Amino acid sequence: MRLSLDRLQPLGRALMLPIAVLPVAALLLRLGQPDIFGIPFVADAGGAIFASLGLLFAIGVAVGLARENHGAAGLAGAVAFVVTVEGAKSLLVVPPEVTAGVAQPIADTLAAAWKTKELAKLSVPAGILSGLVAGWLYNRYHMVKPPEYLAFFGGRRFVPIVAGCAGLVGAVLFGLGFPALEAAIDTLSRWVVSAGGFGLFLYGLLNRLLIVTGLHHILNNIAWFILGDYGAATGDLNRFFAGDPSAGAFMAGFFPVMMFGLPAACLAMYRSAAPERRKGVGGMFLSLALTSFLTGVTEPIEYTFMFLAPVLYLLHAVLTGVSMVVMDALGVKLGFGFSAGLLDYGLNFGLSTRPLMLLPIGAAYFAIYYATFRFFIVRFDLKTPGRDAEAAPERAGPVTSGAAGYVEALGGAANLRTIDACTTRLRLTLEDVGLIDEPLLKRLGARGVVRPGGNALQVVIGPLADTLAGEMRDAVRAAPAPGPDASMIAALGGQANIAACGVAAGRWRIEVADAAAVDARSLDAAASRGWANPSPGIFHILRPGRA
Repeated sequence: MRLSLDRLQPLGRALMLPIAVLPVAALLLRLGQPDIFGIPFVADAGGAIFASLGLLFAIGVAVGLARENHGAAGLAGAVAFVVTVEGAKSLLVVPPEVTAGVAQPIADTLAAAWKTKELAKLSVPAGILSGLVAGWLYNRYHMVKPPEYLAFFGGRRFVPIVAGCAGLVGAVLFGLGFPALEAAIDTLSRWVVSAGGFGLFLYGLLNRLLIVTGLHHILNNIAWFILGDYGAATGDLNRFFAGDPSAGAFMAGFFPVMMFGLPAACLAMYRSAAPERRKGVGGMFLSLALTSFLTGVTEPIEYTFMFLAPVLYLLHAVLTGVSMVVMDALGVKLGFGFSAGLLDYGLNFGLSTRPLMLLPIGAAYFAIYYATFRFFIVRFDLKTPGRDAEAAPERAGPVTSGAAGYVEALGGAANLRTIDACTTRLRLTLEDVGLIDEPLLKRLGARGVVRPGGNALQVVIGPLADTLAGEMRDAVRAAPAPGPDASMIAALGGQANIAACGVAAGRWRIEVADAAAVDARSLDAAASRGWANPSPGIFHILRPGRA
């Protein structure tokens, strides 16, 4: 199970990159609508982003999965997606009734329009698959070395080429397999609809429970971008912004929880804190509550009690599922481009169905969350912030702040193998998880630490996680780097054979006096991340532990 989660973790992270464009798409689409500013070209610009989600997923997922998040993987994802979609169009069989009784030039136009519309239903799955393949191809072949006369096409340039070939397989899959794929998604959509309240409850429950693994993004992508069909728009989120009056069931239930329930939980935890510690935790709870209410970003709150009081988190997950059922039963349909906060609620008010019902439901949820959290905390003496044991004495001396402080707390630059981020957390791969200083991380502002397994580590930061990840990568690159270890030196022919050694872009650039003295087989074993020999006597070796 741990191995399976480890393999799925990068996918959950990669899916967040294309999703990050949705707020601007929703903003442009709504601001351009007649009920707001009535600027058609602005609305069309936002609509174009929604119409291009398949391509955006192909690029974003590929970049998110690729080592160093290199742009060559994104280009490969785009190539794979274009080849898949355009190739599939040629293989689609147009039903006779589409062109019946129409002259040939118009019939060709109608057939092309039908193919485009039908394949649009599968554009997001095609984009995700193209991105997965391109990311995998980049990681496997980005340092491939062809014969010297084909050297121009080696390395990263080879990846888009082989991705195009892989796209041909996708074209066959989506072209010839279109009827089966369409039927499968239609069956899934019908099952979800027929499941009614149970399906919505299960979705809301799992959405919260899977947060600890980061795999809730996969679940969200199925609900928001695949289920259902309204014209050329698929998925609850897409259909909502396309004007489907039945869309919004997989989003509406989050609003009472994120705008009212979790802020009430913050109030309950504050009121339950020891009187002498309320001042210390009050500012934190106010900041977390406002973040959830305004933007719908909830993980910083959830991680304050997820591990300290697991029973409360289970209760929170159940209440989220119940909220999905209640909102749907009352016919409330709400949507968002980012998350279920006040900003999205106000922006999309005009597209919503019965949006004012959120106020009484939200008030009820505020009362339910406050009462239940207060009761469970006091009755069972749950160790929420302000009630937990006093922190151990802090280490003496000044604490380095910012990105440098986080690098230090995570075991130093050499301990950081990869640094990535999603909406609210750092997603890291370490050389040794045991080297982290968790108390120091919390002093720096981290809300919690998650250990998915193996060398993976997640640090809950809040909305600034992605910015912090970029600053940490810069700090790691700027950190003094140790030289090659003894096994690499031996594989390079010994210390006496090394004429010069420099550092550039996460790798050692080593010049040797005698290239014939280099043992390529031993160097393969010593340089675990890879090496290259771009010119006679020059060797590039990727440094271990570089993010």
